[in-house]
Amino acid sequence: MSSAMAPVKPSGTAGPKEVELILVKEQNGVQFTSSALVSPSGQTQPSGEERETWGKKIDFLLSVIGFAVDLANVWRFPYLCYKKGGGAFLVPYLFFMVIAGMPLFYMELALGQYNREGAAGVWKICPIFKGVGFTVILISLYVGFYYNVIIAWALFYLFSSFSGELPWIHCNNTWNSPNCSDLNSTLLNDTYKTTPALEYFERGVLHLHESSGIDDLGLPRWQLTSCLAVVIVVLYFSLWKGVKTSGKVVWITATMPYVVLTVLLLRGITLPGAIDGIKAYLSVDFLRLCDAQVWIEAATQICFSLGVGFGVLIAFSSYNKFSNNCYRDAIITSSINSLTSFFSGFVIFSFLGYMSHKHNVALDKVATDGPGLVFIIYPEAIATLPGSSVWAVIFFIMLLTLGIDSAMGGMESVITGLTDEFKFLHKHRELFTLFIVVFTFLISLICVTNGGIYVFTLLDHFAAGTSILFGVLIEAIGISWFYGVDRFSDDIQEMIGQRPGLYWRLCWKFVSPCFLLVRSQSLWRCMNMTCFSQLHHWLVV
Repeated sequence: MSSAMAPVKPSGTAGPKEVELILVKEQNGVQFTSSALVSPSGQTQPSGEERETWGKKIDFLLSVIGFAVDLANVWRFPYLCYKKGGGAFLVPYLFFMVIAGMPLFYMELALGQYNREGAAGVWKICPIFKGVGFTVILISLYVGFYYNVIIAWALFYLFSSFSGELPWIHCNNTWNSPNCSDLNSTLLNDTYKTTPALEYFERGVLHLHESSGIDDLGLPRWQLTSCLAVVIVVLYFSLWKGVKTSGKVVWITATMPYVVLTVLLLRGITLPGAIDGIKAYLSVDFLRLCDAQVWIEAATQICFSLGVGFGVLIAFSSYNKFSNNCYRDAIITSSINSLTSFFSGFVIFSFLGYMSHKHNVALDKVATDGPGLVFIIYPEAIATLPGSSVWAVIFFIMLLTLGIDSAMGGMESVITGLTDEFKFLHKHRELFTLFIVVFTFLISLICVTNGGIYVFTLLDHFAAGTSILFGVLIEAIGISWFYGVDRFSDDIQEMIGQRPGLYWRLCWKFVSPCFLLVRSQSLWRCMNMTCFSQLHHWLVV
């Protein structure tokens, strides 16, 4: 037998009265002899209720890294770095990383670990802000409506790659138009010609030519629907048992991209023109730092690349042991995320340099971001290599693993957030997970119709931009000004044994909220004549 005293606030504070807890250890586990346990936050938990924890510390780290390192690290950061001053872009990027990215990342990990609840439940510390928790859960839910579609596209391409000849090499396919021109021509200089890779994506995969617009969506394409169903099944069986299963899946999904990126880099740097592409990626133009848009783009990239504001970091850290060093975790995982973005640029621009050399055009003619980079430009480059099918399989496996663990994080945010808030769902975790993934699948069917790309674009551009920034802003204000930075720092000290330094407390209370406020305001400036013409987009969303 052994006894222990539950941690309590000093008696001089307005906290709960001291409660003694007697623990009786037996062979079959630990039996609580008192009827309630006072937690460090002053909340009571039902006796005998124990929260699931990660099987190993590395499971948590890989899950956080896998969520934060997603497709945007591959298709957005390298392009921004190239367009916004090359190496000079790293100056505002690292600046915002230090004053806002890491502090907010650290804040969410600590918030979830201390309160051991999802995105809504953590606001028991300040109930007036519980709506923020439900907001981020909702955002994670509808991001899944279109994010899973990207994974389905990657799976479709993966299946298509298992062939002797890749289907986006020639123009002799049923989906090709008269404007299609084979890869061997310098069609990038001709605005009236299209590449086989472009037509394969738009006409062979999306069937965009069979839709006249968003008012003519058509029925879901059975091929993409099947791929989407496979993605949903994988997500379900990765999440249905909680972190015990998802923590094992990320051993593959979080590490595979690094293996593939390294292999592709080793192949890419051997291609003609690759060094020119890498030089263009790293070229330094410090005059671009005088452009406010460069700083805005860097701030935006930090906000979205780290994954704050989706409730995922809160959900993942809530399954940590109470004494876990969340400060060290925040530094490690956020740093790995940024380094991955930088590293992926070498891979992307080695191939873009090769494409520029092959077609004898300027690099900016082939450099792009978004889905066009990974579903048009990169497949076109791969198609020109010896053993192109093998390289295509490797590349699209990387895209799948990048997407799957990020999608797992988003769904875990929804599942954990709601099951923690509505306790009866705990006993039916498997059924509730099934409901969430099936619901997501049914809504996502809109995006795999002939005109589904229009709905996809609306959701991608207008659904999770300002709302995420505003949610994180209110979250930072709630923690720093209502709950209090001092109380929050006391909570962290109770967990890891050391109080956050002055730098972190100043960032939480002043710097990060100001950063988010300014960034949100810059996005809201779109309410000008251009944005008024797009008002119907917001209304549709």
